[in-house]
Amino acid sequence: MSVLEQKNAASELRLVGFLCNWCSYGGADTAGVGRFVQPTDLRIIRLPCSGRVNPLFIAKTLLYGADGVLVSGCHPRDCHYSDGNYYARRRMEVFKQLLSTLGIDPLRFEYTWVSASEGQRWQMVVTKFTEQIHALGPAPRLPGAPELEWLQSHAKDYKEGNL
Repeated sequence: MSVLEQKNAASELRLVGFLCNWCSYGGADTAGVGRFVQPTDLRIIRLPCSGRVNPLFIAKTLLYGADGVLVSGCHPRDCHYSDGNYYARRRMEVFKQLLSTLGIDPLRFEYTWVSASEGQRWQMVVTKFTEQIHALGPAPRLPGAPELEWLQSHAKDYKEGNL
């Protein structure tokens, strides 16, 4: 049974996506406007550029209870900020090698490139990633690690300028 056929809310996993505002977020929006059927597990965090994704964001998200993290940005040579996605690619590639050292399955993290006009590609990327994470099952919870809700409450404080 594919992820798209699962209707049980208990079967949803906690997936977080860090998306570039100019391309990947637009691609996700294009997929939504085009009414492409896609999994609903992914929670999107919109950033100005994939180059702004600090690997610590990903590590903390995974350590605090997310089952998988997807980073998506502009295609190489198509970055709104010239070379942000090159920085992102270097960081993500090194970080992916480091994940097993942290005790996290590297398959729980993926990065990709999707442009604003690629709604169908976004649908394929998010479906493939969600199926991959569902095949792995829920991530093991680390003892003493704060829950993901802690991140959400601090994100609100950060937005309001309280941090």
